[in-house]
Amino acid sequence: MTTTQIPQFLVDLEDRFNAAMVSNDVARIAACVTDDWILVTPEAGPVPRPRILDVVASRRLTDASMTKMATHAAVVGDMAWVTGRGQNTGTFNGAPMQADEYITDIYRRVDGTWLCMLTHLTPVQA
Repeated sequence: MTTTQIPQFLVDLEDRFNAAMVSNDVARIAACVTDDWILVTPEAGPVPRPRILDVVASRRLTDASMTKMATHAAVVGDMAWVTGRGQNTGTFNGAPMQADEYITDIYRRVDGTWLCMLTHLTPVQA
């Protein structure tokens, strides 16, 4: 069942994930995601975890700020998803970047721990 009342544990997961991304610490980011995590972007399509972590480790991508306001969510057994609007700032290949996007994170409970297995980004249209 989809709800606009977001379970607190999903809010906490999103906050933890945001903090890991802004830390630009590959180990912290890796601790929030599954081994098969994929980031879907409008620019590159599906990007696998190793490629994302490599870009962060090389400092070609840095995040300075990241916020998400969750608006919809569902939890079904060991799967959950949360959709909302997010903004972030940072650099990519040395150039400043900022984004305003709709974001969906899909989580899977693995050995009792909720980890993100897919992040899908859709730019907000002016």
